[in-house]
Amino acid sequence: MKRALLFLFVLILLVSVTGGLGYFQFVVKPQMIKTIIASSAPPPPAVAVAKAVVDTWTPRLPAVGTFRAVQGIDVSSQLAGTITAIHVQNGQDVAKGAALFDIDTSVEEADLKNNLATLKNNEISLDRQRRLTDSGNAAKANLDAAQMARDTAEATVEKMRATIAQKTVVAPFAGRLGLRRYDLGQYLSPGTAFITLQQLDPIYVDFPIPEQSIARLKPGEPLEVTVDGYPNKTFRGKIETIDARVAQDTRNVTVRGLFANPDRVLLPGMFANVAVIAGESVERVVLPRTAITYSLYGDSVFVVVPVAPPADGAQAAAQSDISYKIERRAVRTGDVLEDRVAILEGVKAGETVVTEGQLKLQAEARVRPDFDAKLTPRAVRPKE
Repeated sequence: MKRALLFLFVLILLVSVTGGLGYFQFVVKPQMIKTIIASSAPPPPAVAVAKAVVDTWTPRLPAVGTFRAVQGIDVSSQLAGTITAIHVQNGQDVAKGAALFDIDTSVEEADLKNNLATLKNNEISLDRQRRLTDSGNAAKANLDAAQMARDTAEATVEKMRATIAQKTVVAPFAGRLGLRRYDLGQYLSPGTAFITLQQLDPIYVDFPIPEQSIARLKPGEPLEVTVDGYPNKTFRGKIETIDARVAQDTRNVTVRGLFANPDRVLLPGMFANVAVIAGESVERVVLPRTAITYSLYGDSVFVVVPVAPPADGAQAAAQSDISYKIERRAVRTGDVLEDRVAILEGVKAGETVVTEGQLKLQAEARVRPDFDAKLTPRAVRPKE
């Protein structure tokens, strides 16, 4: 009997110890770990935020274009020969008809003297035949032959004079010269480019626009252009014409703008950031461009919304100062102007959105908004 009672006591003791250890391991210990983690949870991340504001917005169509001269050519000679004189300097402004360079005409001038002598002799023969015919001592056919010989000699003289004139190359229009490619005494073949000539005032800019925006374009619409060479200056012009066809490969239409260029700072071939002022000013909800998250599935923003703190024990005490969370919201964007973008749908004026640090966020996360935080833009540096 004593052994049975002793065995029963030991069994009860073992069951009690095992049950106590199990309760501690599976109930008390997880709760302790949960409490410790909650009490040592990191504070919510700080994010830069800004409020959506309403601004007067002028609709713009952005594009990338290239400047080209209203008139621009490579000056060349129609005839071959050696350069005997250069009348201009590199980069010089010239008037229409100004002589640019001469090609050797010594052979042509010698031929001209021979042709003039032939013409003089034919004129004497024609005069003689005219007198003989008038007196009835020669046939009318002899007079016609003499007349033909005289006219042929005169045409040969005119041709030679034209050839000599072509060897003095002149500017076909007023403009600015580029860099000459040949020097005095060099031989030029027909059609060889000697120097460029560009009319710089006014100047064209050509740029493509998607076909869905054709209805917003018409000749006379104002344009604004910026160039890398003058980053703090905006050039204003207007649409000169719109191409008569849409490119099948890109579905873009080429638009040509006209700009006054009295200082001749805009040069053919320069890169142009073009903005077409398309329509009247309207009011739009505006956000910084950094607030928009672009993706293949659509554009979105993180909107900061206030929430009431939780009220469950230690976690409530640890997060009592958290009163904001974020929600991802799809938006439809409009025109872009510098560092701002118009929001057509998705955000209302006065709402707070995250402008920086979106990569470290996820929907419904708690955050600490900071209205004073913002990225410092890098100083503008010239492109190499």
